[in-house]
Amino acid sequence: MDDTQDDILWKVGFSSKAEKQVGKLSAEMRARLYALKLDIERAGPEQTSWRNYSLIVGAKDVHHCHLNSGRPRYVAVWKVTDREVRIIQIKYAGPHGSVNYSLFK
Repeated sequence: MDDTQDDILWKVGFSSKAEKQVGKLSAEMRARLYALKLDIERAGPEQTSWRNYSLIVGAKDVHHCHLNSGRPRYVAVWKVTDREVRIIQIKYAGPHGSVNYSLFK
């Protein structure tokens, strides 16, 4: 029996755009992104232990954090689409310099 499913409280998926971005990440960045996904599934959208975690100012229930501290820096952006049913969608995963935060407002 798999105990990990018992720990899952939120359903987390990827937008089609983010799914394509994941394929372009290095193995290390993919591993960090999937670790973040698991943390979100288990504890919800507020991930204060992740580097530079914050809500996107001016956007409703959109969160982000850095996946690494080096250069190039990579970030992930996720949005709560339904708090009652507990559904979250990762909207962006890639270089910090390429993300347009205004798209998430």
